[in-house]
Amino acid sequence: MKERVRVLVVDDSVFARNAITKSLETDSDIEVVGVASDGINAIEQVKALKPDVVTLDVSMPRMDGMEALDRIMSECPTPIVMLSALTGENTHATLEALEKGAVDFFLKASALTPAGRNGESSELIVKVKIAAKVPIANLMAASKTKLAQAGNRKVKVSSTARRKILVIGSSTGGPRALAELMPQLPANLPAAILMVQHMPAEFTRTLAERLDRTCELEIREAKRGDSVEYGTALMAPGGYHMVVKKTGAIDLNQGPLVCGVRPSADVLMKSVAEQYGNISLGVILTGMGSDGTEGSRQIRLVGGKVAAEHESSCAVYGMPRSVIESGNADTVAPLSGLADEIIRLCNE
Repeated sequence: MKERVRVLVVDDSVFARNAITKSLETDSDIEVVGVASDGINAIEQVKALKPDVVTLDVSMPRMDGMEALDRIMSECPTPIVMLSALTGENTHATLEALEKGAVDFFLKASALTPAGRNGESSELIVKVKIAAKVPIANLMAASKTKLAQAGNRKVKVSSTARRKILVIGSSTGGPRALAELMPQLPANLPAAILMVQHMPAEFTRTLAERLDRTCELEIREAKRGDSVEYGTALMAPGGYHMVVKKTGAIDLNQGPLVCGVRPSADVLMKSVAEQYGNISLGVILTGMGSDGTEGSRQIRLVGGKVAAEHESSCAVYGMPRSVIESGNADTVAPLSGLADEIIRLCNE
């Protein structure tokens, strides 16, 4: 008999704790083994109950979710899914939590709605199940690794390199991966960068702002009509597919979900392959599912190259695995070596 995923629910609201517990326990594969009302109580419960996953509220009295996260990751590493409100303060705190080793996050308002509507599982249930499978070794590495600083790179940029168009796709674990990868890319990288990270709109804008503060490259959330520019990275806004027109202008649309997501790396990569041919490059980072596999195939069909993150550094080895097993990765490297691989591909 398959063991159930054991979850500790941490929130200062009695209503929230009860609602989240009921939502999670609509799935027979999940068991809520305890609840906690603040960070101090959460640490005690993690040590006593040894849950498989913790759902952790950001804002709580006595000890908030951020401090509790630090303590849990250092004293008893456990996969954590943050619960966040859609406010400026909470989006920054949530992204900081992801950079420190939290597996994923979920909007609190959505977490309090019943599961099973229209026969579908709650997104929170899916995220908890994914978190339960994340290797503890990868969690510990993420929580202890000092994020890269701008300019920290070994491979030199060639002054004669042909300019490229680089698409980076990521999902679960992506914010942490991007926070390590992007500061290692130099301002004179001979590539324009387009990025897809699966998250809600408010979070993609905040993530772009956070990355921009630590990188030599300019990074911002894309707007309709933006131009593809070298030395700049544009991030697709949550809820919108991003494509490139023949003119080099960015277009956004709310077409059907692709691989269950919008924005989709597949949509962007296909567009880039169509418009730029063999100067197209793709990089697929950590994430659940197969988004980026078809797009990688399209890039390679037109003579472009694709790199994928190695399993050893992935929070979730889904998207890179799909690309690699489909035969669409030209190179595979752990996160610590991907910046050098990107620079090498841009130099070719």
